[in-house]
Amino acid sequence: MKPAAFRYHAPQSLDEALALLAVHGDEGKLLAGGQSLVPAMNFRLARPAVLIDINRIAALDFLRGKDGWLRIGALTRHVAFERQVTTGPLGDLLPRVARDVAHLPIRVRGTFAGSLAHADPAAEWSLIAATLGATIVAQSSAGERVLAADSFFRTAFTTALRPDELITEVRLPLLGDAWRCGFMEFSRRKGDFALAMALAALRVEGDLVVEARIGVGGAEHRPRRMGAAEQILLGASPGPEVLVEASAAAAAALEPTSDIHASAEYRRDLAQVMTRRALEAALA
Repeated sequence: MKPAAFRYHAPQSLDEALALLAVHGDEGKLLAGGQSLVPAMNFRLARPAVLIDINRIAALDFLRGKDGWLRIGALTRHVAFERQVTTGPLGDLLPRVARDVAHLPIRVRGTFAGSLAHADPAAEWSLIAATLGATIVAQSSAGERVLAADSFFRTAFTTALRPDELITEVRLPLLGDAWRCGFMEFSRRKGDFALAMALAALRVEGDLVVEARIGVGGAEHRPRRMGAAEQILLGASPGPEVLVEASAAAAAALEPTSDIHASAEYRRDLAQVMTRRALEAALA
């Protein structure tokens, strides 16, 4: 199929792109990677009147560590994370996750920030952002907002972004050496969206967990942290029984979705298994 007719703009600067967003608002759509938008337009599920292509804005293409954060520009592609882009536990985690993001052609064009803006519940980068406590920098012609990830994702395909805003930068915290991370997901085929996935990030001192971040994605309408599971781990020596208890608490706290791919109860069971395996991977 072919998309409905639209007007096309290719701004050369951020200010020009923001001015276009200010004028067109809900009628305009940003194009960076286009790996979700273009198929939706071809099926006429999305019919933007105006397409604003930001690929020529060189200032949005960056990836660097600064002031305790890994700063990810709006045009940083998924494929960039297949190599180690920083040191420490975060540097080890990101390539592990990148391997599960869709297929290579999509990873070459799609962007980290675009994945967050699209807010598919089964998107790996959205789970990373929600679990690790990312901050999202959104800019419009009226100014800049810095949004916490836990309030950024509202529900499926819905975020706190305003129609005249674009994500200029995503910041992930650079984790210290005491952190240990594990990630697991289950999909029917390699590259498919996950039916359930889990991320475990634990700060361990001696043999005790002093800080825990447990997130589940793909099972609900948005990725989020599992507070009950985190509380079980805090102050505990993470043996097998504690990991089983924490993963069961994570599954019990879910409100899983049901569709043609999996029932709600199947997703709950998968989330429990993925959480336990993510914890085991973090502590291996």
